[in-house]
Amino acid sequence: MTEDLSSGLLDRSPLPARRDAVRARVLADGFARIDALAREFEVSVMTMHRDLDALATEGWLTKIRGGATANPSALLEFGVRERAAAQRAEKAVIAAVGAELLGRGQTVFLDDSTTALALVPHLIAHAPITVVSHFVPVLTGLAGASGVELHLLGGQYNPLLEACFGLQTVDAIARFHADVFFMSTTGLSEGRCYHRSEPTIMIRHAYLAAASRAVLLVDHAKFGRRASHVLCPVNRFDTVITDAGVDPEDLADLRSRCGDVRVAESR
Repeated sequence: MTEDLSSGLLDRSPLPARRDAVRARVLADGFARIDALAREFEVSVMTMHRDLDALATEGWLTKIRGGATANPSALLEFGVRERAAAQRAEKAVIAAVGAELLGRGQTVFLDDSTTALALVPHLIAHAPITVVSHFVPVLTGLAGASGVELHLLGGQYNPLLEACFGLQTVDAIARFHADVFFMSTTGLSEGRCYHRSEPTIMIRHAYLAAASRAVLLVDHAKFGRRASHVLCPVNRFDTVITDAGVDPEDLADLRSRCGDVRVAESR
């Protein structure tokens, strides 16, 4: 055991193994609070700060107010199942608030985010409805549902992301018009949405151009996070929905940029 002289606490886990476990936790959940990590790994908050500083230096994560968020580049090899598990409860309540914007007879675009995927049961409840997406799990979730007309867009299939991408997909989107488009993003910082994938940005831009209303679904773990590509300013969206874990300063900034910001409370 190593002693944390600044706090008088004893750290109960070996440093290399603990940092690997901390890294795995942050990458799996997308976000973690420093005090919660310190309790989980039975170390002082100051020791956890040092662990996170080291992992940030290695490029795995970014420290933000009160916690740490996984870097987009570190998540590149995560599949749909792993992404869906991160912030699952937050995604569910965000989707429930997003469902308030649904209406029978609408045409709806869904991107390939697992946050938008959480809308699937709500779409079924609002049938008859038309759903257009390039994301195969959307098709799987809605296949056979009564009153749901499905359009799965073609293109080059990415087996890890379980979605189609490329010019063929962009061209197909342009042949539709949607009443509402639901999407998420890799990160949100200083009024701009970021994503790690240029092909994904092309798809989202096409959806945005072909929809009457754009809705951003973004959990609190996405705030303060950046990626290699700027997607669009947050004021491009008619509505932004986040969860109650969002930092008050981030929420105030968001409300200064978008006229309709909704906070989903746990149910």
